[in-house]
Amino acid sequence: MALHRPKRETFDVPARTNTDPKGILRAVDTYRVQPWGLYMARPADHVQFHYLESWLLPSAGLRVTVFHFNPGHERDQDFYVDIGEYHRDGEVWHGVDHYLDLVVRTGRSTTLLDTDELLAAHAHGLLDLESSELAVQRAVGAVDGIASHGHDVTAWLGERGMPLTWR
Repeated sequence: MALHRPKRETFDVPARTNTDPKGILRAVDTYRVQPWGLYMARPADHVQFHYLESWLLPSAGLRVTVFHFNPGHERDQDFYVDIGEYHRDGEVWHGVDHYLDLVVRTGRSTTLLDTDELLAAHAHGLLDLESSELAVQRAVGAVDGIASHGHDVTAWLGERGMPLTWR
């Protein structure tokens, strides 16, 4: 595990761009703004996946992503959920990843990942106690909610007034 600062992203809706955590400006095919969140779909030049779709959900502190994997790099997952802080500043949205992630296999399981990263980041002063505790609370709440809906993240969020739609 390599220790790193929280990953930050910018989502510029009018410019149709996404500045990724490495500072690379990416063109976005689609943005959809809802009162409860932001949908983004864009190509990716990653070795493992060629396209991604994400919903930023500020009130839940979640980013729900579907990766479209390249042949030979498929993973046994339907959704990847980042725990963090997401907020809107006018037409530009911002995200700060708080290390914890969930892998959702619809109808089968929800797995919490990267607790070691969160604990190391907190121990080294990269994430304060309040943010660390909030990340754990959000992750535990999401695991409980998703599991109580048959490991279906879309059913859980839909019931909470955040109906997710994909391409």
